[in-house]
Amino acid sequence: MVPAGVCAQVTSPQLQALLAAGRGADVELRPEATTPARLAETLVAFANADGGVILVGVDPRSGKPQGLSDPEAALDRALQAALATDPPLIIPLPQVSEAGEKKVLVVTVPRGLPHVYSYKGKYLLRQGVRNQPLDPRQLRRLMMERGSVSFEGLVPDGARLDDLDWDKVRHYLSGLEALSRAGPEEALLHRGCLAQDDGGLRPTYAGLLLFGREPQRWVRSSEILVTRYAGTKMDDRFVKEQIRGTLPEQVRRAEASVASNMRHEVLLVGLERIEDPEYPVDVVREAIVNAVAHRDYQIRGDEIRILLFSDRIQFYSPGRLPGHVTVENLVDERFSRNETVVQILSDMGFVERLGYGIDRMIRLMARAGLPAPRFEETTAGFRVTLFGRGTSFVSDEPDAHGWHHMGVNERQEKALEYLAEKGRITNREYQELCPDVSAETIRRDLADMVRKNLLLKIGEKRATYYILK
Repeated sequence: MVPAGVCAQVTSPQLQALLAAGRGADVELRPEATTPARLAETLVAFANADGGVILVGVDPRSGKPQGLSDPEAALDRALQAALATDPPLIIPLPQVSEAGEKKVLVVTVPRGLPHVYSYKGKYLLRQGVRNQPLDPRQLRRLMMERGSVSFEGLVPDGARLDDLDWDKVRHYLSGLEALSRAGPEEALLHRGCLAQDDGGLRPTYAGLLLFGREPQRWVRSSEILVTRYAGTKMDDRFVKEQIRGTLPEQVRRAEASVASNMRHEVLLVGLERIEDPEYPVDVVREAIVNAVAHRDYQIRGDEIRILLFSDRIQFYSPGRLPGHVTVENLVDERFSRNETVVQILSDMGFVERLGYGIDRMIRLMARAGLPAPRFEETTAGFRVTLFGRGTSFVSDEPDAHGWHHMGVNERQEKALEYLAEKGRITNREYQELCPDVSAETIRRDLADMVRKNLLLKIGEKRATYYILK
């Protein structure tokens, strides 16, 4: 990528640092006499990678400035080179800077450009100090990443119309009067869920992910793994759920799974019992929808992962940020890797088409008195972390069975410990464990643990007892 701190206006210290670093993955040194063709090849290679800087008027071997005898002519050659690429490369105006008594032209290629670039039919990528031709596989991947070719719009081999669940299609269209008038097939064709292929209509990857009978048959890793750990680190005490199905089904089930595993603070306001969730439910929903809508579905062998710890939730989505979007401009910029998926989820009410909720997540976390979400790019993906109140909410010290993370009180912990040992518990046995509380409190505690999916109620009236679920 472009070296940290380098922008269109390069200061003398920044220029000295670039010269000291020498040629590399993001720095190229060229003499004044370099041709527009040589410049264009390096511009393309940087643009298809993570950006970079070309210093014109420098000896490539020694790294020492030679200077420019005609800065205007050097600037003109750089602009010719940028316009000679396909598509023409839009870059900051090159700048003439001072390196001691020598003048050097600084040509900056920003990171995150929206297209795949070539020069005279050659697609190049910066690797080390060389501009290497892209092989067909690299070119296809880059085109998909940049949006030149959409994976979701491709038709998988063997896919047929009856691989779609048309009841789900009709249910979707029932809420869209204008679109439903065209008929199911024409409506899905318009939305990008079907494509003309070999003279007929066939479902695209997007169509199969959104309405397929067996979505994971076509994209095996298109699933969500929700894992709840007892403490602040991964260990061997956890509860997990593998969520499959269509993307809308996954969003609903993942939200329910996270909500059921979140701790709740119980408040008594007058005679009303209010449960305050550990994290704003709307923020959790937004994070799940964003992960599903914007993940890179061509990455195989990796699923969306939601990890719940006692002090935070992490949402990991395969695929780095698409197009020109970076962690720095995430709140303001918009670029969708999966336009069809985003549109359909928007039609269903999951996401706003023109704004993907990042700024809303930040506002809602602040309103709840919680830290702002952390947004990070990893080597091959994107991660959102929500931080909770930690020990100020509920103790995160692990107990023998990890009951605390379910938001239970001390009485309920006693009951659960009893159950772990005895296998079952009755109202009377619970009352004997907690003799200082009323029968109504005992009843509410047991009903609360059934609601939290901790206990299963067996029998009726006096024959009722409870077991661990």
